[in-house]
Amino acid sequence: MVETTTGAHLSLLVGRLLDNCALSLRDLTHEQIHFRAAPASNSIAFEMWHVARTVDNVIFFAFDREQPVWLRDGYELRSGLPKTAQGTGMTPEEAYAMRFPEPEELAGYIDAVKAAVLPRLEAATQEYLDGLTTIRPWGERSRAEHAWQVLVAHGNGHLGSVTMARAILGYRDVIGL
Repeated sequence: MVETTTGAHLSLLVGRLLDNCALSLRDLTHEQIHFRAAPASNSIAFEMWHVARTVDNVIFFAFDREQPVWLRDGYELRSGLPKTAQGTGMTPEEAYAMRFPEPEELAGYIDAVKAAVLPRLEAATQEYLDGLTTIRPWGERSRAEHAWQVLVAHGNGHLGSVTMARAILGYRDVIGL
C-alpha cells in the first residue's frame, strides 16, 4: 500500500476544485457568467474568480509571502480587475458591479493557478503544513487547517452556489464530469 501524504491529498482536492471551477465557466456565454441567481447572490464569474484568487493568494502570498499568479502573470492588467482584492470583505454592491473577462479567459486564469499550486501542495512536507500562519479573517492556524478550511471547504461552498445558478440557467452540474 502506498502512503499518501497530506500534501498529496490537498493537491488532489484543490485540483478537483479548480478543475470544476474552470469547467463551470467554459460552456457559458459572457452574459451568462454574470448571472446572479438571486438579488443577494454573487455572479457565477465572481464566485469562480473568488475561489481561484483565494487559492492563489493563500498558497503564494499568505503562506510564503510570494507573488501570486494573478500578479506574476499580469492577469489584473489584462482583466481590469482589482490588483489585490479577491472578494473577501467587498461590499455586495462592489461585488455585484464587477465585470469579468470572457469565460475562457477567466477559466485560463484558474488553469494557471492550478498548474502553479498543485506541485507546491504535492511537495509540501508535514512539517511545513503543520507550521502556523495567520490569515484574516480566520486567524492563526496551521497551513494544513487553512488549506482544508479556506481552500477545500470554503471553495466548494462557492462551487455549490455556481452549481445552483447553472441549474437555473438550464445547465447540468459539472462536478464529477
